[in-house]
Amino acid sequence: MTAIRLPSAALLLAAALGLGACAPTVIGAGATAGVAAAEERGLEGAIDDVKIRAEINHYWFQHDIEMYRQVALTISEGRVLLTGIVPKQEARVDAVRLAWQAVGVKEVINEVQVGDSSVLDSGRDVVISQKLKGRLMFDKEIRNINYTIEVVDAVVYLMGIAQNDGELERVIAHARDISGVKRVVNHVRLRNDPRRISG
Repeated sequence: MTAIRLPSAALLLAAALGLGACAPTVIGAGATAGVAAAEERGLEGAIDDVKIRAEINHYWFQHDIEMYRQVALTISEGRVLLTGIVPKQEARVDAVRLAWQAVGVKEVINEVQVGDSSVLDSGRDVVISQKLKGRLMFDKEIRNINYTIEVVDAVVYLMGIAQNDGELERVIAHARDISGVKRVVNHVRLRNDPRRISG
């Protein structure tokens, strides 16, 4: 059997993701590493964000399995965006408090809502998310790999790194143009934002 050779960065990413060593997984890790390296945050930034995600999920799972289920994480260069709906204000506060405990977190953006999640139309949110991802993918003036999208109760949350103001305006315009979207919340930073450079 011929050994599969991968860059050490790909193996690091696989380890950060907690993946096993079976061949399909390792090949998948190589592809994931290639995608991560192409992102504006780079492979090292992607690995750091995966570690942060794993640590926060661990804290949430230990604290309350419902929190792990109800609150979504989006992470970009140590900036953590929390979205979702929880039944009580205390859960919202705990989600933020626990997120700050992860090593490498630079900012926690709290967009978690308090309310009744049973009235949500999750199917509609998925449709909005898929439509927007498709539009960004086929817009040649947008580097879609640098954006993450979360949709909660028809509100679109954008996170990532924009090449310039023009690209960001196009992304926001695509989101606003989708039927059913209530509003667009922008947490994207520009590529040359001094806050990114200074870290």
